[in-house]
Amino acid sequence: MFGLFASPARLIGIARTFARHDALFPLERMGVAPSIVWFAKRISRREVPGRPGERLSAALEELGPSFIKLGQALSVRPDLTGEEIADDLAKLQDRLPPFSGLVARETIEHELAAPVEDLFASFDDTPVAAASIAQVHFAETHEGEKVAVKVLRPGIEARFRQDIDLFLWLARMVERVKPALRRLRPLEVVRTFEASVHIEMDLRLEAAAASELRENSENDTGFRVPKIDWVLTGRRVMTLERIEGTRIDDIATLEEAGFAPRDILRRSAESFFNQVFRDGFFHADIHPGNMFVASDGTLCPVDFGIMGRLDRKTRNYLADMLIGFLDRDYKRVAEVHFEAGYVPARKSVGAFTQAIRAIGEPILGKPLHEISLAHLLAHLFQVTETFEMEAQPQLLLLQKTMLVAEGVGRTLDPSVNMWALARPMIEEWIVINRGPEARVRDMVTDTVSKLEQLPQLLGRAEAVAEALSGGQPLGSRYGDAPSSGLRSNWVLYGLIAIVCILLLANL
Repeated sequence: MFGLFASPARLIGIARTFARHDALFPLERMGVAPSIVWFAKRISRREVPGRPGERLSAALEELGPSFIKLGQALSVRPDLTGEEIADDLAKLQDRLPPFSGLVARETIEHELAAPVEDLFASFDDTPVAAASIAQVHFAETHEGEKVAVKVLRPGIEARFRQDIDLFLWLARMVERVKPALRRLRPLEVVRTFEASVHIEMDLRLEAAAASELRENSENDTGFRVPKIDWVLTGRRVMTLERIEGTRIDDIATLEEAGFAPRDILRRSAESFFNQVFRDGFFHADIHPGNMFVASDGTLCPVDFGIMGRLDRKTRNYLADMLIGFLDRDYKRVAEVHFEAGYVPARKSVGAFTQAIRAIGEPILGKPLHEISLAHLLAHLFQVTETFEMEAQPQLLLLQKTMLVAEGVGRTLDPSVNMWALARPMIEEWIVINRGPEARVRDMVTDTVSKLEQLPQLLGRAEAVAEALSGGQPLGSRYGDAPSSGLRSNWVLYGLIAIVCILLLANL
């Protein structure tokens, strides 16, 4: 835990950095350490140009890797930061000066327990990319395969651990000082961030994510995930097939190669749909630098450190909600939220429908190519306080991903809405997965699942009934007379049946 005596000194340093960039407003709004904030403002008073989000981004970049990552995580929480600040945080550049090739070699040799020369036929000491957590080097295996080797920064784990302890301390402070903010679950935000960083710090987990995405999309035309070389992969080193192609936003080069941007956009929309709705596992960091177009037109993603998952219930909710919005069926959109349990049943469906209409009409009234479903979701999340709708982390991550995808789509073809391209696929998926036959199939599956649990439920119900009878065996409480024992058994078995029904209803 963050040390009692270290925290004030650390906070003063952070507050001074925020103050230099005129970005103390988050700490001021949260009411955290007001005396430290006041002191930082006094010794660093200055006026800095730019929007609040831009100033905050600059401060986070100066504070280093973990703060950059935290800023990117907060970019999906417009309910916490406001939409304008969230948009600015989404532009945070996760780029740091590279560390030396010699250090990269030492890391590889320590992790894979062999000299680099034995592992690779060639290894380029100059990295092709350097970010806050790792950097990438090109190499070639002894089998002649061209690969990319991702290597963690030295000491990065300890640095992140220290800063995450500080974030947890701050989150607990916020929840204690500002009870009204508990609804936004700041501690859970940090815990989610911690889990995400943990995955990025273990490159075996990133490799597993890439492998799962590759397996899911194995039969998809026009989309290919690079293959992992598991022999040359460890906790701090990951080796995967090298992707050679053109960045998806390099329109001039793509057109020179004979590719139509609209075809690439359609392929991108289809792959995004497949990941979100079909598989429930999607690439959540698809900025242009992480998506390339190969020489045959195939889309090839890279960097699998940030992935999102959606369970079946969430996918059903999302599909119903998006179609409802696109059809301007606001009552249905509202009903979907109640059915999913996102809005408490005590709230008014009519009032929530009115709020949904107020969100949808200004956005859906625009020309089709200007409609942003990402902004639609962002506005939706802003009504959470009025209707006590708790934040859904998996949907917030999806919203951020959709925002980036829309930006790429507008770059490829500003006259086309990528969700309109994906709509036929969404509607077909709804017919298959949400139509009458699908609902019957789901009901049967759910019933069978519950019946399989019946023996355990009977055991639990009998235990409850026996406890209610004073801990005596069934039939013994009313004496040994057959008639009284029979009556006792009927009463207790009836109680068991009632308890089983209640338990089944709550599965």
